[in-house]
Amino acid sequence: MLDGNHTLVWMANRDGPVNGKRSRISLLKKGNLVLTDAGQRIWTTNTQSNSLVQLQLLDSGNLVLTALENKSSYIYLWQSFSFPTNTILSNQPFTKDTVLISSRSSTNLSSGFYKMYFENDNMISLLYSNNEITSVYWPKPYLLPWQAKRTTYNNSKFALLDSKGQFQSTDDLSFKTIDYGDPTLHRRVTLDVDGNIRAYSLNKRSWSVSWQAISTPCTIHGICGPNSLCTYNFKTGRICTCPHGYKRKNNSDFSFGCEPTFDLYQHHENYEFIKLPHVEFYGSDSKYMEGSTLKECKKACLNNSNCKAFQFVFDEDARSFNCFVKTLLFNGYYMGTSFNTYLKLPKNDVLSFNQSTSNESSLYCSSSIIELKRTYEKKSANEPLKLMLWFSIILGVIEVTSFVFFYCVTKQPSATTTQSYLSIATGFKRFTYAEIVKASNKFREEIGRGGGGIVYKGILPDKRVVAIKRLHEAIQGEAEFLTEMSTIGRINHKNLIETYGYCAEGKHRILVYEYMENGSLARSLGGNQLDWRNMFNIAVGVAKGLAYLHEECLEWVLHCDVKPQNILLDANYNPKVADFGLSKLFHQGEKENSIFSRIRGTRGYMAPEWVFNLPITSKVDVYSFGIVVLEMITGRSPTYDQPSDDNERLEQKRLVSWVREKVHGANKSLTYTQIIELLNPMIKGEYEIDDMNILLKVAMQCVDEDKDARPTMSEVVKMIMHLAEMDD
Repeated sequence: MLDGNHTLVWMANRDGPVNGKRSRISLLKKGNLVLTDAGQRIWTTNTQSNSLVQLQLLDSGNLVLTALENKSSYIYLWQSFSFPTNTILSNQPFTKDTVLISSRSSTNLSSGFYKMYFENDNMISLLYSNNEITSVYWPKPYLLPWQAKRTTYNNSKFALLDSKGQFQSTDDLSFKTIDYGDPTLHRRVTLDVDGNIRAYSLNKRSWSVSWQAISTPCTIHGICGPNSLCTYNFKTGRICTCPHGYKRKNNSDFSFGCEPTFDLYQHHENYEFIKLPHVEFYGSDSKYMEGSTLKECKKACLNNSNCKAFQFVFDEDARSFNCFVKTLLFNGYYMGTSFNTYLKLPKNDVLSFNQSTSNESSLYCSSSIIELKRTYEKKSANEPLKLMLWFSIILGVIEVTSFVFFYCVTKQPSATTTQSYLSIATGFKRFTYAEIVKASNKFREEIGRGGGGIVYKGILPDKRVVAIKRLHEAIQGEAEFLTEMSTIGRINHKNLIETYGYCAEGKHRILVYEYMENGSLARSLGGNQLDWRNMFNIAVGVAKGLAYLHEECLEWVLHCDVKPQNILLDANYNPKVADFGLSKLFHQGEKENSIFSRIRGTRGYMAPEWVFNLPITSKVDVYSFGIVVLEMITGRSPTYDQPSDDNERLEQKRLVSWVREKVHGANKSLTYTQIIELLNPMIKGEYEIDDMNILLKVAMQCVDEDKDARPTMSEVVKMIMHLAEMDD
């Protein structure tokens, strides 16, 4: 019975459904189990035995056909565990012969497009396959086995989900469900219709996800079909769209993708290109050109009648651009990096695309005509005298202005001299506003924003990719800004963002610093991209960076706005703290008596001292750090909405209060159940409960209401590093 209260875990005839009224399942005397429909054989176990046979459904969920071997024992003739459909249960072997195939949809249970199996390289893989294309998408195909934390040297090809909730495979794939350790729970691993493999646990008659393989749904191949684009938002979920010049092929099923609205095979002179920023279509490259120009890439696509698009990608290692010519458009998604795709379209479609883009950004002009009523005064008899008086006044103003201007020009040092002096004083380059505009392509590509300003991606003349932060109109003067920049120039730590230069021209205050491939920690948390090891390394790196700012650099620095948006991650998820220079600089003798003219920071991450107007010390950063660690562990924002007791309204809840309620005080030993209830179920990778317990305790010490009870950042580093040493 398939309804909301039952979950289907095995099917005999998923691709050959029967008419329930005239169908029959029979166990024949010779030991064969047969399914017939109107007398026609649909499915069979293909078994035979001259002994007594019986069919049993075991408590394990295994349907077995057994034959009496002697008076007291039976042998297995056939078992459903050897022929799974889309699911394996606890203690069900996953072997070299096992293949899980997803269902077509939630209502169509026939075989779908996704498979899970042991690949020839001895690794468990996820495969997308339809009539046009076949491709492995997990583990990520561009990773080497060791990078994916797998091995190809064990050809045993065996995996198992044990009764406690741990899955282990001979290719080193291993994970534990969030409820690991409870052997009484029923669990299953299912290849779902969206191509993701998930573990489910049955608790109180309801299945819930306790682990999943892929946290970024748009990277699953074929998820939106050919010629389509996938976008994913944590709140709204996955959305499939068609690019300009294409339309949906099947309005009821997006897996069919999109189809062109134009004739594919026209003369190359009839085509042009539109740019799709940050879009990648993975695979199906018919040609790869290293060190090419945009013009060469366009020409290669125009001269290939099968080319549908090309990708033009900057290679940071080679400091040049590479071209990927595409004959098929599969696996398209927005990835937020330097990838740009140029879609090949007829000129008419390109023209309509440009017009629609132009119309969206054009100013609104009213078409109505407004009559302006004017009155004119009669000229006075003294008009000539008034004109002469005004002429004399204007002439005097011009003379005074000219004198002041000449004096300033002759007394000021040259621009070159000033530029050289400022470069020496601050420690890095001072850019002109014109150089910033050029490097950022007129501030075209926004990659982040916050209370301090907006961040754009840019490329310097030496081809370095940089982040350009345009601060909101500064209240501070140029001298104060340059003083702070001079301090930043003397700060150097591997966990602090490296500043390349700045601009202080007129009202403009702009910072130029290194570009981080994986963006902010906030983005990774929103996409559930972090595993336990990444989280731990981020906590260590941020703690070290803040400890350096507080205690090791020449001028101690308070950050005052530690939050995931100000923690940036490089290609290997190594963290670097950003926005530390424009916070609060203080001399070592002032460390315990810092006075601020206004509250700084972000709601939810701010220490109680800000609210109660108490002296601000380095402990405000310790508090914010603790909130960030709790956010990584729990997956919850510092403040969030939850239903009230009467379920009629939403109440705002503080993360710290929620954690304290769960553990009944930070100093009390946490139980296994309490820790599991706190953890974000989307955390990937293996972790030890004891390790998580210690990290939780460190975080709770950091968010103590009493600032004197909080540890210093150097003490935090020691506590976390002690945890790492115990793991080793």
